[in-house]
Amino acid sequence: LALNPWDVVLCVSGTIISCENAIVVVVIFYTPAFRAPMFLLIGSLATADLLAGLGLILHFAFVYFIPSEALSLLTVGLLVTSFTASVSSLLTITIDRYLSLYNALTYYSERTVTRTYIMLILTWGASVSYGLLPVLGWNCLKEPSACSIVRPLTKSHLTVLSVSFLAVFAAVLQLYVQICRIVCRHAHQIAVQRHLLASSHDVTTRKGIATLAVILGTFASCWLPFAVYGLLGDHSSPALYTYATLLPATYNSVLNPVIYAFRNQEIQKVLWAVCCGCFSSAPPFRSRSPSDV
Repeated sequence: LALNPWDVVLCVSGTIISCENAIVVVVIFYTPAFRAPMFLLIGSLATADLLAGLGLILHFAFVYFIPSEALSLLTVGLLVTSFTASVSSLLTITIDRYLSLYNALTYYSERTVTRTYIMLILTWGASVSYGLLPVLGWNCLKEPSACSIVRPLTKSHLTVLSVSFLAVFAAVLQLYVQICRIVCRHAHQIAVQRHLLASSHDVTTRKGIATLAVILGTFASCWLPFAVYGLLGDHSSPALYTYATLLPATYNSVLNPVIYAFRNQEIQKVLWAVCCGCFSSAPPFRSRSPSDV
């Protein structure tokens, strides 16, 4: 089989994704202080992206070195599960951020921990169900005309995935609009109580809006092209367009650790401690609000 440069690029992306998210998973897993709900959700996101990176690497290996329809179904199922879990984890993080601001006084209660585990179970349960469908027979190996832009997924299966993503994106957008309103209201109240200048309030508000815009813009620019093309394209569509929209979608898993993990000050402290060789002596700390993640 001739080597496709697009597959090479996807494999390289998978390697970068795996390395980045493996660091996040290891740091969260081996740091006792990172047992707060927000870190569990970040860990879920990193695990999903780590599996996505490994799936891209395995897909490349199985296509060019161990060609097999059964292995192809398994890797596609892994990729569907991991990318679905990644997108769903972004939704759960957004929900957690919103609730941490809306119910700030009760956020650190036992109810929050229970809610977090329920969201994780629902996220991974739905993701695994989506991923098992092609393995259990919902594929187009015996009927090529039913294929979508991503073989061996059927057109109807990819349509369900694309519609699900658009629904998640709409929910995330609505939640971040509400978060922006709460943040602006809180900033105004703090400014009034502390007799701060209006310019200080405006700077804080603009900074919060800019952060939310970066998060939403990254999410949309990475996944919307592939979701829309998944609805419009079919088995006869040029493979070039599939690669051109799928590659940006993988970049979301590259950027997620930067946006949700490496920007967090507590995770930064642990990473610096590891780099300095003093991991065991790192002082304990209390995690901050998810709105700061």
